[in-house]
Amino acid sequence: MVEILFAGDFSPFNKLQDSINSGDVNGLLGDFLPTIQKSDFAIVNFESNIQTSLAKPIEKSGIHISCSENSIKFLKDAGFDLLTLANNHFYDYGDEGVDSTLKSCKKYDIDFVGGGKDINEAQKIFYTTIKEEKFAFINVCEHEFSIASESTGGSNPLNPIQQYYEIKEARVNADYVIVIIHGGHEHYQLPSPRMKKTYRFFVDAGADLVINHHQHCYSGYEIYKQKPIFYGLGNFLFDSPYKEDTNFWEGYMVRVLFDKSKLECSLIPYNQYKTDTGLSELTSEEKELFDQKINLLNNIIANDQELLYEFDKRLEQTRKSYLYTFEPSQPSLLMRIIFKFNLVDTFITKEKRKIIYNRIVCESHRDSIIYLLENEIKRNN
Repeated sequence: MVEILFAGDFSPFNKLQDSINSGDVNGLLGDFLPTIQKSDFAIVNFESNIQTSLAKPIEKSGIHISCSENSIKFLKDAGFDLLTLANNHFYDYGDEGVDSTLKSCKKYDIDFVGGGKDINEAQKIFYTTIKEEKFAFINVCEHEFSIASESTGGSNPLNPIQQYYEIKEARVNADYVIVIIHGGHEHYQLPSPRMKKTYRFFVDAGADLVINHHQHCYSGYEIYKQKPIFYGLGNFLFDSPYKEDTNFWEGYMVRVLFDKSKLECSLIPYNQYKTDTGLSELTSEEKELFDQKINLLNNIIANDQELLYEFDKRLEQTRKSYLYTFEPSQPSLLMRIIFKFNLVDTFITKEKRKIIYNRIVCESHRDSIIYLLENEIKRNN
């Protein structure tokens, strides 16, 4: 029997980096340290890259995240064996950041998957043998600004067609195939209908286990054709200056026991960095609420209509911000007033909405838009 532990997003951001630089592994992980170290193999998502004096932030929307080499040493000392690098921050500091991260992993003898100096390296399946059982790990992320190319480093992109062939290859060469994905809607505790279909497709293709993270909050799980799919582990260690969102500070690790053809999974919930003390155990009241929430999420995931209903509500809540993205003007008081009073229809006609819709939904049009926008961004750099 092999025990593998899966943890969510690790990002030494804000004050967390100071704690890591001090080397206080016990202080940050506390009673959870033995759980990590006693597992046969432990995996965590490294959502950052190692900063150097030569690394410069890339052009992108959103924040840039980097850290010191001490973060890799911290994860090694904690007992982690494998870092997943396919995430939306791995390329924040370009090829220099990628190169320094890969060198740090090799320096501290910790393996990685899902990221590399180019797309060919990023797409490599990671194989390892544990107690005479061979495991294959495939790590991908949704498309943002971190995706590797033929000539630049970065992350392995989510592409179900590509992953189909990777899973088939891994199925021939390993006893177990595990797919780890970084994707989903931030601060939303459910998968989208697309995610559910895609992750089930990976099981249909031959994956034994599917694990997801990225949303900064935990989600539920399901057993599909006797194979577990976890739709969101939440943050592992990820500090933030904003303390209002309670879901941000809660997460869980997954312990999976591989026993021949049988998999047994258990959840290990915690609070993370909620009071600047790293991981801490849930109180009995918090554990009861956690169990209730997981059951609620699982019930919604199991019902396609309920899942779609909740996703519709989510999109309605974010409707204005998404539509605002397609406005040609810069943020201004006038535009805020226009969106506040739902006057956007005055500027985006029904006919224009149809054109925008067609440009996005049609694969050929979408390919053209992505290609043209990529060239415009490069041209303006």
